[in-house]
Amino acid sequence: MILRAVRVPLLGRGLGHAALLPTCSRRSIHSLSNSTDSTKPFYITTPIFYPNAAPHIGHLYSLVAADVIARHQRQRRPNRDDSDGVVFLAGTDEHGMKIQKAAAVYFDGQAGREQEFCDRLSERFRDLAERAGVSNSCFMRTTMPEHKEVVMRVWRILDEKGYIYKGKYEGWYSVTDECFYTDSQVVFVPASSPSSSPPAEPMYKSIETSSPVTWVSEENYMFRLSAFREALLHHYTHNKSSVFPEQYRLDVIGMLEDQPGGAQALEDISISRPRSRLSWGVPVPGDDHLGGQTVYVWFDALLIYLTGSGYPWELSSTKNTASSLTATRTGTWPPNVQVIGKDILRFHAIYLPAILMALSAPHYTTLAGSSTVQPKHLGAPQGGIPLAQTLLTHAHWTSDGQKMSKSIGNVVDPIAVMEEWGADVVRFYLIRVGGRWASDVDWSTPQLTKHKHEIESQLGNYFLRVASPKIFARSEDRESDDGIAVNETENVDPNHTLLKLTLALEGKVDRHMERLEAGLALNEVMNLLKTANKTLTDIAPWSASTPPHLVHTTRIVALETVRVVARCLAPFMPGVGAKLSEALGGEDVSRVAGATTGKTEAEKEMERFWRRWSGRDVKGVRLF
Repeated sequence: MILRAVRVPLLGRGLGHAALLPTCSRRSIHSLSNSTDSTKPFYITTPIFYPNAAPHIGHLYSLVAADVIARHQRQRRPNRDDSDGVVFLAGTDEHGMKIQKAAAVYFDGQAGREQEFCDRLSERFRDLAERAGVSNSCFMRTTMPEHKEVVMRVWRILDEKGYIYKGKYEGWYSVTDECFYTDSQVVFVPASSPSSSPPAEPMYKSIETSSPVTWVSEENYMFRLSAFREALLHHYTHNKSSVFPEQYRLDVIGMLEDQPGGAQALEDISISRPRSRLSWGVPVPGDDHLGGQTVYVWFDALLIYLTGSGYPWELSSTKNTASSLTATRTGTWPPNVQVIGKDILRFHAIYLPAILMALSAPHYTTLAGSSTVQPKHLGAPQGGIPLAQTLLTHAHWTSDGQKMSKSIGNVVDPIAVMEEWGADVVRFYLIRVGGRWASDVDWSTPQLTKHKHEIESQLGNYFLRVASPKIFARSEDRESDDGIAVNETENVDPNHTLLKLTLALEGKVDRHMERLEAGLALNEVMNLLKTANKTLTDIAPWSASTPPHLVHTTRIVALETVRVVARCLAPFMPGVGAKLSEALGGEDVSRVAGATTGKTEAEKEMERFWRRWSGRDVKGVRLF
């Protein structure tokens, strides 16, 4: 029996550091919107970060999670450039009360310098992505003129359709979260003991985020969120992959189900603030009713994903009015994956989908007496604006078991840790420990040290041993090159198990990544490396007592293992992947010359595999 060898392509394009675009221009975005559905790019987004303070480790976590998925998708599209293969959006959310207040503090009480403040902090987030090797294809900012146009256009459409109305909002508001809360979403927290350090005043807080809230009463514009409860509930109950992990999908369903005692699950929400209170934001278009209003920051921010897809798309109707929205949906939309933190699940799973449904729904006054949008109102799957395929929702990072807090002094600076440990090691740690997404995970220097040693030992030292000149010399001192011999009942060559596992690795990684289980995919890589190290130690090819033909076989299988590992690990550690790719000969290692005419496919594949490394002098390099 000949062990079947399957060719696994080496590291392809898009795996090194990608150029970070300063913004997505309207022209470049629109060019992405002219492909057919069959050639739709893979569209992935991160949250757009609120730059009222410096980046923290949670921002890096979201960026790396999305980058790992984006890079893996590029590997699966080796013959397509980024605009056709993967569109990866990151950015900053730069409007709202927090920015307005933070800018005033930063500039010693001077008003009107919000844009300058945002320019400085937005640059820090772009710098964070670049230092981490994040390969986003564009960086969007809500202060961009093209995004303002999108916000105003969507507002006009919803207003024309009757989904926006004037109303008086009375309830709780959190400046920290830039979010309105109902009575059922807040809790009273009594004052702490005077002996507490520091003592806490009595206050109301958000149950979900623990942020302080205050009671506000103001005339605003309201969005008919309540009209979309049934349509949203239908979506999340019938689409198992709509939110991942599953526990968060169940959380969303819980938000949409009516509460005990007859409390309504969804209430209409305020989507504007008086301009006298909030001036930094997009002005409500055509506002001549309430003395000047500013679009609510989350309504504004959530539409950035539409802007990034080239919205407004080409209309199939010649009637180019705000209400004629039978768009030819081409290009990037909808997002295949949106990476978000669990604290913003409500906004991305309820608010944004309801807005998209409202864009596709008939006029509010034409609905049946229930005034509720039903799934049937949204048209065929191709007719309305589809929702994101999956919201990848991740938990939070704590520090030494405690929630990160400036007052405690345990906030982890992502730029500082990357400077100390290296970007690839930090990326590896984030996914090795946090790649299961569902539970909060702890940032711990001892754990970071442990995992740095793990990858250095299992991969770095292994490659140096495999590429040893001594082993290469002994592997060439042999009489024949017959390949691996295996028997149906007995493994003649001790490399047999390792080679089978190596050839299966990419398929295992692909299956996990298709399910967005990045942590499990990385586990597969590390498990193979453990087997590889044990195999190498057991055979001891450096020993004079090991036959040269076995040394030769061991070296070839080990180099193939490194090659496959390099490809599978590159999305997680792009710098290490690039070093290994160069050391192994770059793309040339996947091209093996030689006639294979008249042989079976299994024989061809084995010959390609064997000829790839036989006689090839590979120089070891330090990876860490």
